[in-house]
Amino acid sequence: QVQLVESGGGLVQAGGSLRLSCAASGLTFSRYSMGWFRQAPGKQREFVAVLSWSSTDTYYANSVKGRFTISRDNAKNTVYLQMNSLRPEDTAVYYCAGARSSYSSDYRNYEYWGQGTQVTVSS
Repeated sequence: QVQLVESGGGLVQAGGSLRLSCAASGLTFSRYSMGWFRQAPGKQREFVAVLSWSSTDTYYANSVKGRFTISRDNAKNTVYLQMNSLRPEDTAVYYCAGARSSYSSDYRNYEYWGQGTQVTVSS
């Protein structure tokens, strides 16, 4: 059974930082591209970042480029999202997801999803 478990969310003031983690089990983690998505209340799910299985390729949404960094540790089956210079508009539930056969910003290409972790940025 595949499980993706996010952690690290919380309440932070604007300008602050958080690091999200996503621990994976039940899959060959090193063969999966891993992505982060987010969903704010009343809005559609939004792509944030993706990292290829080999860590050689990354892609970020324009809204987070230069502020967020995605990374992974295949030995720990974990993907991270370092979020700096947080803004109130970054407030959302953040989800990690795994894609076996694609490196994509399209949520439809992801087979596995975590339950999400709440990030709230106060102004």
